[in-house]
Amino acid sequence: MKHAVAALFILLSLHARAQVVGKPFPVMETENLADERVVLPEAVRGKYTLLGLAYSKKSEEELNSWFQPVFEKFIQKNKGLFESFGYDVNVYFIPMFTGVNAAATGTAKKKAIQNVDPQLQPYILFYKGELKPYKDALDFEKRDVPYFFVLDANGIIRYATSGKFAPAKMDAIEAVLE
Repeated sequence: MKHAVAALFILLSLHARAQVVGKPFPVMETENLADERVVLPEAVRGKYTLLGLAYSKKSEEELNSWFQPVFEKFIQKNKGLFESFGYDVNVYFIPMFTGVNAAATGTAKKKAIQNVDPQLQPYILFYKGELKPYKDALDFEKRDVPYFFVLDANGIIRYATSGKFAPAKMDAIEAVLE
């Protein structure tokens, strides 16, 4: 039943976001909290990747609703008998600072270092620059929601969804990764 619901959710999401699924993720230059440059999708080639992008304060709040469930499902190393059943997937949350907000990138990094669980910090990247190329390529329809993309090992978008965390969305992501 879980897989049937996930399959239905995937079909609905693919229809709604069909224009991006199957296309390469556009090149995006980001920085981690150590100010190291990370270029996507180049930096994640060879492995499936889940990316969460947000480009407004309200969308960042919804992006945060994904932190704990994604951490528990894909990042946290399981102990004991079920350790081999985990996912081998890259995960990054990317707040996007564009226009006049680009100047706030440094402040946001400092706040993340102070306020975000140290276990999650390696999975946060910051983008500073133009929004239009990504808005066009990734079909960002609404400013106030985060967007999530599953990339295959070659950087091709295999699944896209948006909004606040929901178990059905996680089921759909897992179905793509399986």
